[in-house]
Amino acid sequence: MPTQVDEVAKVYARSLYELARELGGDAGIASMGAELREVAEMARADRKFAEFLRSPIVDPARRGESLRRMFAGKVTGTLLNFMLVLNRKGRLAALEGIADAFDSMEQEAFGRVEVDVFTASGSVDGPAREALAADLRRSLGKEPVMHFHSDPAMIGGLKLRIGDRLIDGSVAAQLRRMRAALLDGGLGGRDAGAFVA
Repeated sequence: MPTQVDEVAKVYARSLYELARELGGDAGIASMGAELREVAEMARADRKFAEFLRSPIVDPARRGESLRRMFAGKVTGTLLNFMLVLNRKGRLAALEGIADAFDSMEQEAFGRVEVDVFTASGSVDGPAREALAADLRRSLGKEPVMHFHSDPAMIGGLKLRIGDRLIDGSVAAQLRRMRAALLDGGLGGRDAGAFVA
């Protein structure tokens, strides 16, 4: 169930998305998305900056001036003005969620889908990567944007996270499914579980 913050983030993201499209079409959306992601990454990477954005103690007028000094000439006037509106409305704490919602809208509009790929090593070699991308493209009907992550707890295989779906193709999951199939009658008899560790 979406939280109120999620819904607020989506509303603001939709407004910025529509404005970016109106001002620059697809290129405007891509450019705005890149700038917004960069600012959101700053907040994720720098705890002090994130606290500055979120803190109710900081006077909004002073924060607005600080935002102007920090970002004037570094981001478009549109994004700076958007951040100033968020500041005036007390919604800067939602900036990271707004960036995520904007990114989702952008990916959807451009026919792409974010896919997190987890393997023991954190990588997939060239031919296997191309085969995985082709399989995902075929099954999802969209261009996969794959992000590779290492999961040292994995024995082998891979896990995919696509939105809120998890597809577990790890060796451990395959062994669990095999064990369950054997216990459910694959070997028969009451001692079937004794042969499967």
